[in-house]
Amino acid sequence: MTTEQAHGYSAEKTSHLKRLRRIEGQVRGLQRMVEEDKYCIDILTQVSAATKALQSFSLELLDEHLQHCVVAAAQRGGPEAEEKVREASDAIARLVRS
Repeated sequence: MTTEQAHGYSAEKTSHLKRLRRIEGQVRGLQRMVEEDKYCIDILTQVSAATKALQSFSLELLDEHLQHCVVAAAQRGGPEAEEKVREASDAIARLVRS
């Protein structure tokens, strides 16, 4: 990808960074909970919330990748299109397994 081409997420970069900072705060909160010997179930509840937030973020990023990078490569055709589809398929498989 050349420097002139933006990534699919570029238009939402500020929003994505804000979400990631919120998730980072959730993880720091988990560290505090462990440090403060909080109840296991309360910690697990927060782990679940952080996990769901990351899953939601990853699905949004995947959607942007499909709409931008994969579609653009498919329009150009050739081996790059096949590579982008394979990358997307591999990413989906990783998300499903996680």
